Amino acid sequence: MKILEIERLAQRLEELRGQGKRIVLCHGCFDLMHPGHIKYLQASKRMGDVLVVTVTPDIYVDKGPGRPVFGERLRAECIAALECVDYVAINRWPTAVETLRLLKPHIYVKGQEFENRADRTGKLQKEQEVLGEIGAEMRYTHEIVFSSTELLNKYFRIGD
Repeated sequence: MKILEIERLAQRLEELRGQGKRIVLCHGCFDLMHPGHIKYLQASKRMGDVLVVTVTPDIYVDKGPGRPVFGERLRAECIAALECVDYVAINRWPTAVETLRLLKPHIYVKGQEFENRADRTGKLQKEQEVLGEIGAEMRYTHEIVFSSTELLNKYFRIGD
């Protein structure tokens, strides 16, 4: 089973670390699965042995009215359907900070759109601090980028 409760996932990752596996974590909303997400996840998988993806829970998605379009369970199922993804969990917190502490990945991956961007929310800085605490590294992919929000706004009528 690819989709696990986050606490069970933490236990499974501990077992895999004990076997010498390098754990890679991606975290996000993934509201509308698109080619950019797929390329990002494939590139992330190449950075380690086990690719874990955590999904932002519906109650913490801050993308605007009518979002998420797809519920957390369906978003998790879509990600789990990808061959490159080993495990998926629905996060319990508003950010990845507590998730990083719990899952302790070796590598935390973001898309290149975050690499040189000023983060006014402070979320990225907090994640970086936790990575230092747990001895993990931040890496960035350099794949094609799309925005779910822009695609949804352009091709779908949200809130109508």
